[in-house]
Amino acid sequence: MSIFHNSTFPVFLLMGVPGLEWAHAWISILFCCLYFTALSGNSLILFVVLTEPSLHEPMYYFLSMLSTTDIGLCISTLVTVLGIFWLNAREISFNACLSQMFFIHLFTFMESSVLLAMAFDRFVAISNPLRYVTILTHARIAQIGVAVIIRGTVILTPLVLLLKRLSFCRSHVLHHSYCFHPDVMKLSCSDTKINSAFGLTAIISTAGVDSIFILLSYILIICSVLNIASPGKRKKVFSTCISHISAVAIFYIPLISLSFVHRFGKHSPPFVPTLIANMYLIIPPVMNPIIYSVRTKQIQKAVLKLVCSTGTHF
Repeated sequence: MSIFHNSTFPVFLLMGVPGLEWAHAWISILFCCLYFTALSGNSLILFVVLTEPSLHEPMYYFLSMLSTTDIGLCISTLVTVLGIFWLNAREISFNACLSQMFFIHLFTFMESSVLLAMAFDRFVAISNPLRYVTILTHARIAQIGVAVIIRGTVILTPLVLLLKRLSFCRSHVLHHSYCFHPDVMKLSCSDTKINSAFGLTAIISTAGVDSIFILLSYILIICSVLNIASPGKRKKVFSTCISHISAVAIFYIPLISLSFVHRFGKHSPPFVPTLIANMYLIIPPVMNPIIYSVRTKQIQKAVLKLVCSTGTHF
């Protein structure tokens, strides 16, 4: 099939790892293990938070939201990534590509929003502990969850609709194992200035704004912690933020790395941007449940309780 043809709604070809085609079988094993770890770990976190009454607190409700977005992110990319490595199934229709792109970006934006909500949760818990439960009520947490979904959907809908107006008459080979907005946009032979402007606006209004408010939250948290007289209490209070700081780092560091590679890595091997792009979407879902399981005693106790209760039934 020719990959050069004039078409408004083309069939795109996804890419595996260029230059490492000989290792696709081994790479597929790695990704399969990562997806299994991410899906099972986040499902376990979600299950214990929903079933364990002692975890029915704002912090853990936000953690369950984070696990939900991580599961959605994994499912959004799993089919095409493993399809390429296992079956060499590279073709994807225009509408299927737009759908996958929408959900990948939606769950990415949602994860950024949830991390901001978790930063606000830590700020309220540390700076105003007596009013913590009254400020973050169940109704308010539910409202935040709905706002996170609406925000991502409202920002992304015009981004997807604007791609529908484009024509594609160049190579239809995408440079990732999934559909990515900048990647699809670059293949168009139409004017994409509006698309670029909307894409930049979407990034700035989500991850950009969220990162600034997360930073501001931690500046205020540090000020509150420094006002605590006892060094022991300071350490104990700040230790409750370590898991969240780690989650923020593993979300933003791959995102920044991918941006740097796309802008300054023109002379790097072709497989480097592709591997980083795949890692950017799979590392946070893999690491978040591990971090929270290791760092949060309540989660550890709930998981052990679940394992022990399951063991008694056999």
